[in-house]
Amino acid sequence: SGGWSRIASSLPVRNVQDLAASGEELAAETLARYIRMDIQNGDVLVERSGEVPVVDLGRLFDPQFAEQEAAHLKFACEGWGFFQLVNHGIPEETITDIRNDIRKFFQLPLEVKNAYAQLPGKCKSQTLDWSDMLGILTQPPQARDMRYWPSHQPHTFRKSIEDYSSELMKVSHSIVTFIAKTLNIDPKLMEDKYVSQFLRMNYYPPCKAMADKVLGFSPHSDGSFFTLLLEVNSVLALQIKRHNAWIPVKPNPKALLVNVGDYLEIMSNGKYKNIEHRVTINTNQERMTVSAFHVPSLGVVISPITGITEENILYKTMGVEEYAKLYMSNKLDGKRALDHAKLL
Repeated sequence: SGGWSRIASSLPVRNVQDLAASGEELAAETLARYIRMDIQNGDVLVERSGEVPVVDLGRLFDPQFAEQEAAHLKFACEGWGFFQLVNHGIPEETITDIRNDIRKFFQLPLEVKNAYAQLPGKCKSQTLDWSDMLGILTQPPQARDMRYWPSHQPHTFRKSIEDYSSELMKVSHSIVTFIAKTLNIDPKLMEDKYVSQFLRMNYYPPCKAMADKVLGFSPHSDGSFFTLLLEVNSVLALQIKRHNAWIPVKPNPKALLVNVGDYLEIMSNGKYKNIEHRVTINTNQERMTVSAFHVPSLGVVISPITGITEENILYKTMGVEEYAKLYMSNKLDGKRALDHAKLL
Protein backbone atom coordinates (compact mmCIF):
# COMPACT_ATOMS: atom_id res chain seq x y z
CA SER A 1 0.00 0.00 0.00
CA GLY A 2 2.92 2.32 0.57
CA GLY A 3 3.42 2.20 -3.18
CA TRP A 4 0.69 4.80 -3.65
CA SER A 5 3.07 7.50 -2.43
CA ARG A 6 5.56 6.42 -5.14
CA ILE A 7 3.03 6.92 -7.91
CA ALA A 8 1.70 10.34 -6.85
CA SER A 9 3.78 13.48 -7.28
CA SER A 10 3.34 17.22 -7.09
CA LEU A 11 4.21 20.09 -9.40
CA PRO A 12 6.88 22.59 -8.33
CA VAL A 13 4.74 25.76 -8.53
CA ARG A 14 4.18 28.83 -6.43
CA ASN A 15 1.88 28.63 -3.40
CA VAL A 16 -1.45 30.06 -4.61
CA GLN A 17 -2.60 31.24 -1.19
CA ASP A 18 0.60 33.29 -0.95
CA LEU A 19 0.11 34.55 -4.49
CA ALA A 20 -3.49 35.63 -3.83
CA ALA A 21 -2.58 37.35 -0.52
CA SER A 22 0.55 39.08 -1.78
CA GLY A 23 -1.28 42.31 -2.52
CA GLU A 24 0.74 42.75 -5.69
CA GLU A 25 -0.99 43.56 -8.91
CA LEU A 26 -1.03 40.13 -10.50
CA ALA A 27 0.71 40.52 -13.81
CA ALA A 28 -0.80 38.91 -16.89
CA GLU A 29 2.23 36.65 -17.27
CA THR A 30 1.89 35.51 -13.63
CA LEU A 31 -1.73 34.56 -14.15
CA ALA A 32 -1.30 33.17 -17.65
CA ARG A 33 -0.68 29.60 -16.44
CA TYR A 34 -3.98 29.66 -14.48
CA ILE A 35 -6.30 31.13 -17.12
CA ARG A 36 -8.72 28.75 -18.82
CA MET A 37 -10.42 29.59 -22.06
CA ASP A 38 -13.04 26.81 -21.80
CA ILE A 39 -14.70 27.61 -18.45
CA GLN A 40 -17.80 28.97 -20.14
CA ASN A 41 -18.35 25.72 -22.07
CA GLY A 42 -21.65 24.29 -20.85
CA ASP A 43 -24.46 26.02 -18.99
CA VAL A 44 -24.30 26.38 -15.19
CA LEU A 45 -27.69 25.51 -13.70
CA VAL A 46 -27.57 27.23 -10.30
CA GLU A 47 -31.30 26.68 -9.81
CA ARG A 48 -30.64 22.92 -9.59
CA SER A 49 -27.96 23.13 -6.87
CA GLY A 50 -30.19 21.43 -4.30
CA GLU A 51 -31.00 18.38 -6.45
CA VAL A 52 -28.06 16.13 -5.57
CA PRO A 53 -29.55 12.98 -3.96
CA VAL A 54 -29.44 12.55 -0.20
CA VAL A 55 -28.81 9.10 1.33
CA ASP A 56 -29.44 8.48 5.03
CA LEU A 57 -27.01 5.91 6.45
CA GLY A 58 -29.16 5.49 9.56
CA ARG A 59 -32.15 4.48 7.45
CA LEU A 60 -30.03 1.95 5.57
CA PHE A 61 -29.42 0.19 8.90
CA ASP A 62 -33.09 0.42 9.94
CA PRO A 63 -35.08 -2.64 8.78
CA GLN A 64 -38.19 -0.47 8.47
CA PHE A 65 -36.59 1.87 5.90
CA ALA A 66 -33.63 -0.13 4.52
CA GLU A 67 -35.25 -1.23 1.25
CA GLN A 68 -36.51 2.27 0.42
CA GLU A 69 -33.18 3.89 1.28
CA ALA A 70 -31.23 1.28 -0.71
CA ALA A 71 -33.33 2.30 -3.73
CA HIS A 72 -32.23 5.94 -3.11
CA LEU A 73 -28.61 4.79 -2.97
CA LYS A 74 -28.94 2.82 -6.21
CA PHE A 75 -30.62 5.77 -7.96
CA ALA A 76 -27.87 8.14 -6.76
CA CYS A 77 -25.04 5.90 -7.97
CA GLU A 78 -26.69 5.13 -11.32
CA GLY A 79 -28.10 8.53 -12.19
CA TRP A 80 -25.82 11.03 -10.48
CA GLY A 81 -22.59 9.36 -9.32
CA PHE A 82 -22.83 11.65 -6.27
CA PHE A 83 -24.87 11.75 -3.08
CA GLN A 84 -24.96 13.60 0.22
CA LEU A 85 -24.57 11.07 3.05
CA VAL A 86 -26.37 12.17 6.22
CA ASN A 87 -26.52 10.47 9.63
CA HIS A 88 -23.07 9.04 8.83
CA GLY A 89 -22.28 8.48 12.51
CA ILE A 90 -18.97 10.36 12.74
CA PRO A 91 -18.93 12.15 16.13
CA GLU A 92 -19.47 15.90 15.92
CA GLU A 93 -16.33 16.46 17.97
CA THR A 94 -14.22 14.59 15.38
CA ILE A 95 -15.69 16.71 12.56
CA THR A 96 -15.16 19.95 14.49
CA ASP A 97 -11.55 19.07 15.35
CA ILE A 98 -10.50 18.27 11.77
CA ARG A 99 -12.21 21.40 10.45
CA ASN A 100 -10.56 23.63 13.06
CA ASP A 101 -7.10 22.17 12.49
CA ILE A 102 -7.34 22.49 8.70
CA ARG A 103 -8.27 26.16 9.13
CA LYS A 104 -5.33 26.68 11.50
CA PHE A 105 -2.90 24.87 9.21
CA PHE A 106 -3.71 27.00 6.17
CA GLN A 107 -3.32 30.15 8.29
CA LEU A 108 0.29 29.25 9.10
CA PRO A 109 3.21 31.12 7.51
CA LEU A 110 4.27 29.68 4.16
CA GLU A 111 7.68 28.54 5.40
CA VAL A 112 6.00 26.41 8.12
CA LYS A 113 3.62 24.76 5.66
CA ASN A 114 6.42 24.15 3.17
CA ALA A 115 8.05 21.77 5.65
CA TYR A 116 5.33 19.26 4.73
CA ALA A 117 5.46 19.74 0.96
CA GLN A 118 5.67 16.60 -1.17
CA LEU A 119 8.83 16.19 -3.20
CA PRO A 120 8.09 17.73 -6.60
CA GLY A 121 7.98 15.64 -9.72
CA LYS A 122 8.79 16.83 -13.21
CA CYS A 123 7.30 20.18 -14.12
CA LYS A 124 4.62 19.69 -16.76
CA SER A 125 3.46 22.32 -19.16
CA GLN A 126 -0.19 22.52 -18.20
CA THR A 127 -2.75 25.03 -17.02
CA LEU A 128 -2.56 25.28 -13.24
CA ASP A 129 -5.38 25.09 -10.70
CA TRP A 130 -6.05 28.01 -8.33
CA SER A 131 -5.55 25.97 -5.16
CA ASP A 132 -3.10 24.59 -2.60
CA MET A 133 -3.27 21.08 -1.21
CA LEU A 134 -1.80 19.02 1.60
CA GLY A 135 -1.96 15.31 0.78
CA ILE A 136 -1.07 12.39 3.04
CA LEU A 137 -1.53 8.63 2.89
CA THR A 138 -3.55 7.79 6.00
CA GLN A 139 -4.55 4.12 5.64
CA PRO A 140 -3.39 1.49 6.24
CA PRO A 141 -1.37 2.75 9.25
CA GLN A 142 1.80 0.86 8.26
CA ALA A 143 1.93 2.74 4.94
CA ARG A 144 2.09 6.20 6.51
CA ASP A 145 5.05 8.49 5.95
CA MET A 146 4.96 10.67 9.05
CA ARG A 147 7.32 13.25 7.53
CA TYR A 148 4.29 14.72 5.78
CA TRP A 149 2.01 14.77 8.83
CA PRO A 150 2.07 18.22 10.48
CA SER A 151 3.35 17.63 14.01
CA HIS A 152 3.60 20.89 15.97
CA GLN A 153 1.36 23.46 14.31
CA PRO A 154 -1.39 22.93 15.11
CA HIS A 155 -0.29 20.53 17.84
CA THR A 156 -3.58 18.59 17.72
CA PHE A 157 -3.49 18.04 13.94
CA ARG A 158 -2.07 14.51 13.93
CA LYS A 159 -4.70 13.31 16.40
CA SER A 160 -7.46 15.06 14.44
CA ILE A 161 -6.31 13.36 11.21
CA GLU A 162 -5.98 9.98 12.93
CA ASP A 163 -9.45 10.17 14.50
CA TYR A 164 -11.16 11.41 11.34
CA SER A 165 -9.39 8.86 9.14
CA SER A 166 -10.41 5.99 11.44
CA GLU A 167 -14.04 7.12 11.50
CA LEU A 168 -14.06 7.35 7.69
CA MET A 169 -12.91 3.74 7.46
CA LYS A 170 -16.00 2.68 9.46
CA VAL A 171 -18.27 4.74 7.23
CA SER A 172 -16.57 3.33 4.13
CA HIS A 173 -17.18 -0.22 5.29
CA SER A 174 -20.89 0.57 5.63
CA ILE A 175 -21.06 2.27 2.22
CA VAL A 176 -19.34 -0.68 0.53
CA THR A 177 -21.66 -3.19 2.22
CA PHE A 178 -24.77 -1.42 0.99
CA ILE A 179 -23.39 -0.66 -2.48
CA ALA A 180 -22.57 -4.36 -2.90
CA LYS A 181 -26.14 -5.25 -1.96
CA THR A 182 -27.58 -2.82 -4.51
CA LEU A 183 -25.40 -4.49 -7.17
CA ASN A 184 -26.39 -7.98 -5.97
CA ILE A 185 -22.79 -9.01 -5.41
CA ASP A 186 -21.00 -10.45 -2.39
CA PRO A 187 -19.52 -7.62 -0.24
CA LYS A 188 -16.43 -9.81 0.26
CA LEU A 189 -15.53 -9.14 -3.39
CA MET A 190 -15.09 -5.48 -2.45
CA GLU A 191 -13.13 -5.96 0.78
CA ASP A 192 -9.74 -5.11 -0.75
CA LYS A 193 -11.06 -2.31 -3.00
CA TYR A 194 -11.11 0.52 -0.44
CA VAL A 195 -8.42 -0.40 2.12
CA SER A 196 -6.02 2.41 1.23
CA GLN A 197 -7.00 5.98 2.04
CA PHE A 198 -5.42 9.17 0.78
CA LEU A 199 -6.49 12.33 2.59
CA ARG A 200 -6.16 15.61 0.72
CA MET A 201 -6.81 18.94 2.41
CA ASN A 202 -7.71 21.62 -0.13
CA TYR A 203 -7.43 25.39 0.07
CA TYR A 204 -9.01 27.52 -2.66
CA PRO A 205 -8.12 31.22 -2.26
CA PRO A 206 -10.44 33.88 -3.62
CA CYS A 207 -9.38 35.49 -6.89
CA LYS A 208 -10.45 39.11 -7.04
CA ALA A 209 -8.86 39.77 -10.42
CA MET A 210 -10.64 37.14 -12.49
CA ALA A 211 -12.45 34.40 -10.61
CA ASP A 212 -14.41 33.59 -13.77
CA LYS A 213 -11.24 32.70 -15.68
CA VAL A 214 -9.58 30.27 -13.23
CA LEU A 215 -10.60 26.96 -11.66
CA GLY A 216 -9.76 25.56 -8.26
CA PHE A 217 -9.75 22.09 -9.80
CA SER A 218 -9.91 21.16 -13.47
CA PRO A 219 -12.74 18.96 -14.79
CA HIS A 220 -11.89 15.36 -13.87
CA SER A 221 -13.20 12.07 -12.57
CA ASP A 222 -11.66 10.54 -9.44
CA GLY A 223 -9.15 7.69 -9.71
CA SER A 224 -10.57 6.09 -6.57
CA PHE A 225 -13.07 3.40 -5.61
CA PHE A 226 -15.10 6.18 -4.05
CA THR A 227 -14.34 9.58 -2.52
CA LEU A 228 -15.77 11.22 0.61
CA LEU A 229 -15.65 15.01 0.82
CA LEU A 230 -16.13 17.13 3.94
CA GLU A 231 -16.73 20.86 3.54
CA VAL A 232 -14.65 22.80 6.07
CA ASN A 233 -16.54 26.00 5.29
CA SER A 234 -19.66 26.14 3.19
CA VAL A 235 -18.89 27.93 -0.07
CA LEU A 236 -20.74 27.06 -3.28
CA ALA A 237 -17.95 26.00 -5.65
CA LEU A 238 -18.09 22.31 -6.60
CA GLN A 239 -19.93 21.61 -9.86
CA ILE A 240 -20.83 18.26 -11.38
CA LYS A 241 -21.50 17.62 -15.06
CA ARG A 242 -24.93 16.24 -15.83
CA HIS A 243 -26.52 16.13 -19.28
CA ASN A 244 -23.76 18.43 -20.60
CA ALA A 245 -24.50 21.16 -18.06
CA TRP A 246 -22.73 22.07 -14.82
CA ILE A 247 -24.77 21.74 -11.62
CA PRO A 248 -23.37 23.44 -8.48
CA VAL A 249 -23.49 21.23 -5.38
CA LYS A 250 -25.09 23.07 -2.47
CA PRO A 251 -22.86 22.45 0.59
CA ASN A 252 -24.47 20.52 3.46
CA PRO A 253 -22.41 20.99 6.64
CA LYS A 254 -24.05 17.93 8.23
CA ALA A 255 -23.22 15.59 5.32
CA LEU A 256 -20.33 13.86 3.65
CA LEU A 257 -20.45 14.19 -0.13
CA VAL A 258 -19.76 10.77 -1.65
CA ASN A 259 -18.91 10.16 -5.28
CA VAL A 260 -18.35 7.04 -7.35
CA GLY A 261 -14.74 6.61 -8.49
CA ASP A 262 -13.23 5.02 -11.58
CA TYR A 263 -12.61 1.64 -9.92
CA LEU A 264 -16.23 1.33 -8.79
CA GLU A 265 -17.48 2.25 -12.27
CA ILE A 266 -15.27 -0.49 -13.73
CA MET A 267 -16.30 -3.04 -11.10
CA SER A 268 -20.01 -2.28 -11.59
CA ASN A 269 -19.50 -2.68 -15.36
CA GLY A 270 -20.62 0.91 -15.88
CA LYS A 271 -23.86 0.68 -13.90
CA TYR A 272 -22.54 3.17 -11.33
CA LYS A 273 -21.12 6.27 -12.93
CA ASN A 274 -18.07 8.34 -12.05
CA ILE A 275 -19.22 11.82 -13.03
CA GLU A 276 -16.93 14.59 -14.21
CA HIS A 277 -16.69 17.49 -11.77
CA ARG A 278 -14.75 20.70 -11.20
CA VAL A 279 -14.22 23.42 -8.58
CA THR A 280 -14.90 27.06 -9.33
CA ILE A 281 -13.38 30.05 -7.50
CA ASN A 282 -15.14 32.75 -5.52
CA THR A 283 -14.23 36.41 -5.94
CA ASN A 284 -14.18 37.19 -2.20
CA GLN A 285 -14.43 33.95 -0.21
CA GLU A 286 -11.84 31.27 0.42
CA ARG A 287 -12.98 27.64 0.40
CA MET A 288 -11.54 24.71 2.35
CA THR A 289 -12.40 21.03 2.09
CA VAL A 290 -10.91 17.65 2.90
CA SER A 291 -11.24 14.78 0.40
CA ALA A 292 -10.74 11.14 1.33
CA PHE A 293 -9.89 8.94 -1.65
CA HIS A 294 -10.48 5.28 -0.89
CA VAL A 295 -8.50 3.09 -3.26
CA PRO A 296 -7.62 -0.60 -3.64
CA SER A 297 -4.25 -2.04 -2.74
CA LEU A 298 -1.85 -1.59 -5.65
CA GLY A 299 -1.44 -5.34 -6.12
CA VAL A 300 -5.18 -5.89 -6.69
CA VAL A 301 -6.75 -6.61 -10.08
CA ILE A 302 -9.96 -4.73 -10.89
CA SER A 303 -12.53 -6.24 -13.23
CA PRO A 304 -16.26 -5.94 -13.99
CA ILE A 305 -18.57 -8.15 -11.96
CA THR A 306 -21.73 -8.86 -13.89
CA GLY A 307 -23.69 -11.08 -11.53
CA ILE A 308 -25.96 -13.85 -12.74
CA THR A 309 -27.59 -12.15 -15.72
CA GLU A 310 -26.04 -12.17 -19.16
CA GLU A 311 -24.61 -8.79 -20.05
CA ASN A 312 -21.85 -7.39 -22.19
CA ILE A 313 -18.55 -6.73 -20.47
CA LEU A 314 -17.75 -3.04 -21.02
CA TYR A 315 -14.40 -2.70 -19.25
CA LYS A 316 -11.03 -4.40 -19.34
CA THR A 317 -9.61 -6.35 -16.43
CA MET A 318 -6.69 -4.22 -15.23
CA GLY A 319 -4.12 -4.20 -12.46
CA VAL A 320 -4.76 -1.33 -10.05
CA GLU A 321 -1.15 -0.19 -10.29
CA GLU A 322 -1.32 -0.20 -14.10
CA TYR A 323 -4.49 1.90 -14.03
CA ALA A 324 -3.14 4.25 -11.35
CA LYS A 325 -0.03 5.02 -13.43
CA LEU A 326 -2.21 5.64 -16.46
CA TYR A 327 -4.46 7.97 -14.44
CA MET A 328 -1.53 9.91 -12.93
CA SER A 329 0.19 10.30 -16.29
CA ASN A 330 -2.82 12.00 -17.85
CA LYS A 331 -3.52 15.66 -17.52
CA LEU A 332 -6.82 15.71 -15.64
CA ASP A 333 -9.00 16.20 -18.66
CA GLY A 334 -12.42 14.68 -18.26
CA LYS A 335 -12.38 10.89 -18.36
CA ARG A 336 -9.41 9.99 -20.53
CA ALA A 337 -8.03 7.34 -18.18
CA LEU A 338 -11.41 5.67 -17.75
CA ASP A 339 -12.01 5.75 -21.50
CA HIS A 340 -8.76 3.80 -21.87
CA ALA A 341 -10.18 1.10 -19.60
CA LYS A 342 -13.28 0.62 -21.77
CA LEU A 343 -13.52 -2.20 -24.27
CA LEU A 344 -14.19 -1.01 -27.80
